[in-house]
Amino acid sequence: MIESNTKIVQSLYEAYVSNDEDAVRQILSDDIQWHIPGNHPLSETKKGLNDVLAFLSQLNKASFQASSNVVGYNDQFVIDFHRNWSKLDGEDNLNNMSCLLWKIENKKIVEVFNFPEDQHKVGSSFKKVYTNE
Repeated sequence: MIESNTKIVQSLYEAYVSNDEDAVRQILSDDIQWHIPGNHPLSETKKGLNDVLAFLSQLNKASFQASSNVVGYNDQFVIDFHRNWSKLDGEDNLNNMSCLLWKIENKKIVEVFNFPEDQHKVGSSFKKVYTNE
């Protein structure tokens, strides 16, 4: 079961990259909470599947990408250390490291905590992209 938790997280990355909302819905709990720290338009705790899906969709506006580098896990949690970046033409793009702590219950992701390397850098980047929505 422990190793299957890492596969659940990997499946979410794959579904996100391929914009497969149906697959994302199968992986996330209906009452998921996703904690986004900081002081920018996307920061807050996203509550529920629809709120998290809207957040993931918003990340596409910044051509947001992520590449997992290191994963640790136990029977309930996966911690994922990854690089994330944006790919916007003519912009000062984000290039940052982050850790995500994924809580998994009954083969569904129920809670995510985001720990960025440089919260100020993430906040500045997101403010540029999302302030005028």
